[in-house]
Amino acid sequence: MAAKRAKVRREVPVFKSLFKPRPAILAGKALYARAVEQARAPALYAALGAPDTNLGRFELYTVHVVLLVRRLKGEGGQAAETAQGLFDAYLNGLDVALREIGVGDLSVGKKMKKLGRAFYGRVKAYDESLTAHDFDAVAGLVSRTILDGKGDAGPLAQYISDQAETLAAQSLDTVLAGNVNWKGVGACKSRGHRS
Repeated sequence: MAAKRAKVRREVPVFKSLFKPRPAILAGKALYARAVEQARAPALYAALGAPDTNLGRFELYTVHVVLLVRRLKGEGGQAAETAQGLFDAYLNGLDVALREIGVGDLSVGKKMKKLGRAFYGRVKAYDESLTAHDFDAVAGLVSRTILDGKGDAGPLAQYISDQAETLAAQSLDTVLAGNVNWKGVGACKSRGHRS
């Protein structure tokens, strides 16, 4: 009997390794956690004017994930797998949030499809405007999506532009390990001092 138990104990690690998530998937989950943490920074709401509503928080979670996906774009297979892990973690977070605010099981799928389309639209729009260094286009996106046409988009647009530059300066290896260092909200340049 003891020999049989010993054999079972040796087999368990084999099964654990079969079901262990790939490092890129774990990195994607870690990046999502960092995006959520940064999107919850009180200064984004108090100092930069993001609305502290369900929609405002969703948009800030989304923009931080978009910035990370943009950083990983075109960086090879591991980066693509990490970006997919990040996106999957983002979708899982949205699914959980929708259920927590009372969206019924039958409606979640439809809402997730709509949110997925919105996400990809934002990825494309932010990527184009940030790549072109078009501050007015970034501000227009912020105004339409995060602020819903209310308030000055400049501070948040500057924050997003600065974060894109900050992420671009970080080593790919660091990002692929699931680590990212966001620039502090107060350290972002003011709108009138564009470089």
